[in-house]
Amino acid sequence: MKILVVGGTGLLGQHVLHELRSRGHETTAVARTQREGVDRVLDVSKASRAELRAALDGHDGVVFAGGMDDRAVGRGPVEPRLRAGNVAPVAALLEAAREAGCTRAAVLGSYYTHFDRVHPEWGLAAKHPYVRSRLEQARVARETAGPELPVAMIEVPFVFGVADDRVPQWSVPIVKWVRSSSPLFAPPGGTAATSARGVGVATVDALEEASGADIPVAQENLRWDDMFTRLATAAGRPRRVRTMPSGPVRGAFKIGGLLNGLTGKQPGLTVQHLDDLLLRELYVDPTHPGPVDDAIRETATAR
Repeated sequence: MKILVVGGTGLLGQHVLHELRSRGHETTAVARTQREGVDRVLDVSKASRAELRAALDGHDGVVFAGGMDDRAVGRGPVEPRLRAGNVAPVAALLEAAREAGCTRAAVLGSYYTHFDRVHPEWGLAAKHPYVRSRLEQARVARETAGPELPVAMIEVPFVFGVADDRVPQWSVPIVKWVRSSSPLFAPPGGTAATSARGVGVATVDALEEASGADIPVAQENLRWDDMFTRLATAAGRPRRVRTMPSGPVRGAFKIGGLLNGLTGKQPGLTVQHLDDLLLRELYVDPTHPGPVDDAIRETATAR
């Protein structure tokens, strides 16, 4: 296969490219700015239909590994920015891919869409603009691609690992914290986790199978206290992680939501409802079971 990867310089995009090449596939790495490893400079969110078609001609498939994550924060409504980052470029890219005769596609999304699907009673889409944007991304992707171009939605959980100078964005303040001498606390609950390589493996599996499925990715399910313990140990500062009661955690999120409202800021995940996410066990049946300790070590020791 010959696969075009949008966001090829990002953490996950680089691992998708590496996995494709390790299996003997041809690749084209696309990014908005020129740097080592970029085959084509193109801002998909601003590219014309003709530019997208020209980039996709001769390819069997496409991966969208770009977009805006749940940490998007700014003044005013966040939904237009999330739609511009996650929905509009996917629609334009997949329309061009269908016209170019591509036969497979994958979009790297979020495992929150998995939980909205299996637990509609949680009301995640109603509470969080980011979740709504990812659900709209999946719907628009498949409507645009049509039945002749199957689109796999890779539902990504917490990711560990590195690629060149890239680390998971969520990990930066956490790693700084576990490297410090501050006491460590963790709320109840936990999350599915994977390595960046695991995302690459799942994505290329889906491309080779021409899958059009929703694919939640996981290698392990980690309690928050277990995650912080492993990170602190990997960072060379092992110590006890104390469990926080849920009441103060809920209170802190309510206060944070109030402050955001007073300052006019709206994040992708609504802070006053974060307790409905982070105090749960956001676990997924592992798709590629195995420890993520090596990826945790890479994350904790990255500079």
